[in-house]
Amino acid sequence: MPARRRASVFTCRNLDAMPASIEVLRFRFKSSFQGWCHKILACKTDRRAAILLLKMTVSIAPANLDAEDFRGLIGAHKALMLETTPPESSHALKIEAMRAPDLTVWEMRDGDKLVGCGALKSLSDGKSGEIKAMHTVAQFRRGGLGKSMLRHILSAANERYYSKLYLETGSQPAFQPARSLYESHGFVSCGPFGDYREDPNSIFMVKALA
Repeated sequence: MPARRRASVFTCRNLDAMPASIEVLRFRFKSSFQGWCHKILACKTDRRAAILLLKMTVSIAPANLDAEDFRGLIGAHKALMLETTPPESSHALKIEAMRAPDLTVWEMRDGDKLVGCGALKSLSDGKSGEIKAMHTVAQFRRGGLGKSMLRHILSAANERYYSKLYLETGSQPAFQPARSLYESHGFVSCGPFGDYREDPNSIFMVKALA
């Protein structure tokens, strides 16, 4: 079993005070997240969201699968996936499937408020992993939180010495922001992996890890 990871905590009001152990997260989160917020402060429709995000204190920690709010988040994620993807092509996990021993699940919180989640699955070859259950609460999207969770998962995959990291996402226009996020972090298209099969509703991606 992978070692239990301590929470990564970063405060948008005081990013420079972060410990060195999460220096990479601090640098990248600061440049992308604060830069985005300051840009949209000039846009009246997004000003309230930007101000809210700048005040957030966000932590990433192992998820409590029994917490009512986390179970609700996973239910909402599953429902959202089914809005745009046929049931036979939807691979979003239900809460009970997240208890599998080959899956590590993290939650992202602003104080006590749950704002997102993500997971890393160990594949059968023991040398690669799969990103699962990436979700950000709707009101906090486009603010860099998904990017922070992705980088947290990448860090965990590197600590496990995985050689590759895979993912499956939707081919529909609604998934374009997610595909762009993955592409910006070095993921490229590939064929089906693991138990997946060719599906016009799915896009498979992979990233080689150092």
